[in-house]
Amino acid sequence: MFSRAVAILILIATTVSAAAQERVTAGVVREASNGPVFLAAAQGYFKDEGLELALRAYPSAQQVAQALAGDALDFGVTAYSAQVFQLAGKGEIVAIAAQARERRGYEGNELVASNAAYGRGLRGYGDLANKVIGIDRLGSSLHYQLGQIAGLKGFALDGVILKPLQSLDAIARALAGGEVDAAILPAPYAREVLTASQGKLIGWYSELDEQQLGALFATPKTIAARRATVEKFVRAYRRGVADYAAAFLRHDRFGKRVSDAKSRAAAAVIARYIYPDASDGADAVEAGIYFIDPRARIDIRDIAHQVAWHQAQGLLDKAADARRAIDLSFTAGP
Repeated sequence: MFSRAVAILILIATTVSAAAQERVTAGVVREASNGPVFLAAAQGYFKDEGLELALRAYPSAQQVAQALAGDALDFGVTAYSAQVFQLAGKGEIVAIAAQARERRGYEGNELVASNAAYGRGLRGYGDLANKVIGIDRLGSSLHYQLGQIAGLKGFALDGVILKPLQSLDAIARALAGGEVDAAILPAPYAREVLTASQGKLIGWYSELDEQQLGALFATPKTIAARRATVEKFVRAYRRGVADYAAAFLRHDRFGKRVSDAKSRAAAAVIARYIYPDASDGADAVEAGIYFIDPRARIDIRDIAHQVAWHQAQGLLDKAADARRAIDLSFTAGP
């Protein structure tokens, strides 16, 4: 399965004059959903803004958020979770641009059944009732998606046996080994299970629902003290988002996402950041592409819905305020 380094690693830093550039540090997880950052770094967009960028890789989205809130980073690009909403709701971090989202017509997370569960009749979303489902942790995006499936298909989430396994690798192994009946997984992990004939595809989450999966975050303290720097970072990031959209978010006349020389070239660039020790990971990158709004706009209504769901589940403080979680001033306009 795909492995993720445990240690924090410096991925890349632009090699420009320190006297001419302002150093900034951003935290990421090595995933295709962070492709815009990697493309912007590779194309020199941060350098163009006068920024010397250092990227640090963390093994989980939660650790990116913790590092940002703890002032170890200037920026963080990470997935939403109960913990992220808690930090944002208290005003410790704030979203300033969009990262990936689930969008109809685009691939995203996949619901996969174990072979044994499929043989026992788990063939659709509604069949998850009373099953053992692998997730990474309570309050994660995967937990939220399972909750939305339950609501849409009319079964009780509290009747599902949740098995938190802490990592996507562990979920994929448990699914392949029949230790769980089903799991929602990002495409690269799901594809490995399916290619090895260790599970059966039930469907894409995006067939049922759309969700803002993540965002680019800063701290209110950084925005107040270094607003011009934040604006520069967002401009470079949005150029990376535009490149990502131009490379990956095209459909042919049959509605299938286009894979061609342009998308493969962009995937090869991103792969160098995600799989620095591998000779080629471009195919895995293309398999794991999510939709990202080409203008990096955050789905505000969905964020409010996610906050309310986490609060209803007792995973998020009732005082957490969704309105404090987003600063729209950085992605307004064309």
